[in-house]
Amino acid sequence: MFSNAMASSIFNPCSIITASQAQPTSSSSRPSQLLSFLHSTNPAGPVVDLKLSAASSSWGCQDDSKQSLSRCLAANITSSALKTAESSRETSSLLSAEGVSSSGTRPTILVSEKLGEAGLQLLRSFGDVDCSYDLSPEQLCEKISSCDALIVRSGTKVTRQVLEAAKGRLKVVGRAGVGIDNVDLQAATEFGCLVVNAPTANTVAAAEHGIALIAAMARNVAQADASMKAGKWQRSKYVGVSLVGKTLAVMGFGKVGSEVARRAKGLGMHVIAHDPYAPADRARAIGVDLVSFDQAISTADFISLHMPLTSTTSKIFNDDTFGKMKKGVRIVNVARGGVIDEEALVRALDSGKVAQAALDVFTEEPPAKDSKLVQHENVVVTPHLGASTKEAQEGVAIEIAEAVVGALKGELSATAVNAPMVPQEVMTELAPYVVLAEKLGRLAVQLVAGGRGIKSVKVVYQSARDPDDLDTRLLRAMITKGIIEPISSSFINLVNADFTAKEKGLRISEERVVVDASPEFPVHSIQVLISNVDSKFASAVSENGEISIEGRVKYGVPHLTRVGSFEVDVSLEGNLILCRQIDQPGMIGQVGNILGQGNINVSFMSVGRTVRRNKAIMAIGVDEEPDKEALRKIGTVPAIEEFVFLKL
Repeated sequence: MFSNAMASSIFNPCSIITASQAQPTSSSSRPSQLLSFLHSTNPAGPVVDLKLSAASSSWGCQDDSKQSLSRCLAANITSSALKTAESSRETSSLLSAEGVSSSGTRPTILVSEKLGEAGLQLLRSFGDVDCSYDLSPEQLCEKISSCDALIVRSGTKVTRQVLEAAKGRLKVVGRAGVGIDNVDLQAATEFGCLVVNAPTANTVAAAEHGIALIAAMARNVAQADASMKAGKWQRSKYVGVSLVGKTLAVMGFGKVGSEVARRAKGLGMHVIAHDPYAPADRARAIGVDLVSFDQAISTADFISLHMPLTSTTSKIFNDDTFGKMKKGVRIVNVARGGVIDEEALVRALDSGKVAQAALDVFTEEPPAKDSKLVQHENVVVTPHLGASTKEAQEGVAIEIAEAVVGALKGELSATAVNAPMVPQEVMTELAPYVVLAEKLGRLAVQLVAGGRGIKSVKVVYQSARDPDDLDTRLLRAMITKGIIEPISSSFINLVNADFTAKEKGLRISEERVVVDASPEFPVHSIQVLISNVDSKFASAVSENGEISIEGRVKYGVPHLTRVGSFEVDVSLEGNLILCRQIDQPGMIGQVGNILGQGNINVSFMSVGRTVRRNKAIMAIGVDEEPDKEALRKIGTVPAIEEFVFLKL
């Protein structure tokens, strides 16, 4: 993630390997059949055999899947699956291949904001299109009950109230653009409504606008223009800086960031980049050096922001971050306004630490008229024009129209940003394991350090089930979600997990280990292995040199059961502190006392060791995130050799 805790980790993934069952699913295995159908619309596609090996293990405890359904809901899977069998919405499921409305007529598609004519023509060829712009929330709620699809841009708010007013008829919401902040994803999922977006069509337009702002800022174009229109001639005041030979740091090396880098290279700039998922070979092909977060911001003359707005990137450019930059740095943002602490940026501009800024996006849009940032003489601003070219608007219109029509036909779009309805029986059985899978993915990626990058992730399932009786694709999707989602704008689910992993160059393989356990429960344990990487917590590295963590479900609750070679037993709720220590009396009390002084509540604690009075790992579940002082004190305990704080 783009926090200081992980900013130094440069990921260098390669191609994806996904695994499905090696043999056709047995006709008696209804959950597996249903899950396979929901996941893939191309059964003739490539199949990679799972590796099967035999092992012996005692079950050790009993699972109770039903107890954990509420936990599954909290994990952003869906609660609509638990209501599907009782709901009339089942007859108008997303998987209905006919692509007609529940009344059997051509589907009605409501377009609530202006859309390019090419997209409208595509929609009209499939359904009845109602272009009603500038609807009030009340008018939208009144109209939506007669619509099968809704297409919006950023102005229309698709709230829970709108989805409730649809009364189950609305099958798909299409966002003509990338961001889906104006759509209530959780409510859409609960009501069985697929949400799709158009993430690629405006790439070039956004990159061109970023370059335009860099050049305009460097040469004071906006200020000089305003000065001349005020009747002044101030050549000496608006002396600019050259771009040739300057270092540009591209923060976020995705589609837009890489296009900005290409264009900046053409201007004679030296380009460096930071992105946890940027493949090194792609960066090298453009002539860009991948560096750590701190190195990027501390060496750049210009910084161009292209990262998503997530919980980990929110206000990541703050007083501390600006303090690490070169004096006189220039900043451009055509990504998301929330990644910058705007008050901190004003302070940096006033002090001269930041010489200039060029902003197309803001935390609140439109910003206040008296905004100090907008009014600052060293700031160039535009009203979110990144995607505002005729070509981009047409491209977005076509892309979203294709996604919406595909969804109405029953196709599961690769640009889906929420999960489709999942059959009740499958969700009931897999619910607690879904939560476990996502949390293991989140833990594993946080343990990676250094610049070599993740080349592959291996997932090992222990199960007593027959290979044909368990489809692991939902679990793999949630492990992918845990690894990617905290540091990405992608929303990972059953529909788009493999697509997103492939797009980001993440290679995932799976292996099944048959154990002597009760076949009543689908999975005995899940192990996540990351090879050829450095670890922030050396004890998480197994004898084979891989970062290794393992977990299982106990009484409906996901537990971490192994870290590296150490056995632990801690509930995966809240957050987690792992400490490697010398095994001696009083350690639990010392660490517990430090956390108590910091008003940090301990929910669980477990100690695993290899040899008595030798080395041990203490796993501590905490409800709150310890402050820096509490973590510093833990690190000063003489018997503690290393520790790491992990967010769940």
